[in-house]
Amino acid sequence: MSKPKPLRKAVLPVAGLGTRFLPATKAMPKEMLTVVDRPLIQYAIDEAREAGIEEFCLITGRGKDSLIDYFDIAYELEATLRERNKVEALEALKPSSIEAGSLVAVRQQEPLGLGHAIWCARSFIGDDPFAILLPDDIVQAKTSCLKQLADAYYQTGGSVVAVTEVPREHTNRYGILDTGKDDGRLVEVKGLVEKPKPEEAPSNLSIIGRYILTPEIMPYLSKLEKGAGGEVQLTDAMAKTIGEVPFHGLRYEGRRFDCGNKIGFLEAQIAFSLERPDLADDVKDFLKNYTQTL
Repeated sequence: MSKPKPLRKAVLPVAGLGTRFLPATKAMPKEMLTVVDRPLIQYAIDEAREAGIEEFCLITGRGKDSLIDYFDIAYELEATLRERNKVEALEALKPSSIEAGSLVAVRQQEPLGLGHAIWCARSFIGDDPFAILLPDDIVQAKTSCLKQLADAYYQTGGSVVAVTEVPREHTNRYGILDTGKDDGRLVEVKGLVEKPKPEEAPSNLSIIGRYILTPEIMPYLSKLEKGAGGEVQLTDAMAKTIGEVPFHGLRYEGRRFDCGNKIGFLEAQIAFSLERPDLADDVKDFLKNYTQTL
């Protein structure tokens, strides 16, 4: 096997309307909702950086310009903080800075599905492998979920998706793997089915919002064929690359929070605040006020 091309690019689809979080998302992108003191988009960027990603493409829509502004330099704010010697505040801003020229944004004019969103990034992707991060999913892990995927990509030389086991009755909510060889962590992908009925699901291994794909997927996405829900499904295009390139699912180590729904978002607030030395003790104290009444 020849040495895989370096993984340097990531695509972040952020064009969704965030209707589950209305009215908050009426005036702000859902990806700017904060878990403790960092927006969801920052968690995704931080995770990608840990995996060696250097170039980022945001797939945006109308009303999402604040996502781009977030990674810009805030001259007035930084100047004021320096004048007031707010060292800690200045330090807190550092993760939100991105090297000039390494972030691009592309508009997805119509909500035609995840596959369509990735196709919109075709000029950015070119002929390179690329990661996809869905900011709705954040993963609490010692080694970032995408870094784990990147290690598997360099090991296998092909596409790798993060997978987790779901209750069989919930398979109709996810992309599900048809599996081959399985060593308990890395599993061969023989096929992919988008949102199958529980009785028709080939397994209960579901894809979460982390992918590393090779450019062989782009010709299939370019056909813009509609699948489940009348949308261009990324899962369908991925399935067509099986046999052309190695394809594996990785049972990642870590805890995933689905911040696309309110319960997952609220749980993430607790989990990440308990991880913070400056907050953990106070959070444990106030939680007692609520757990004692349950």
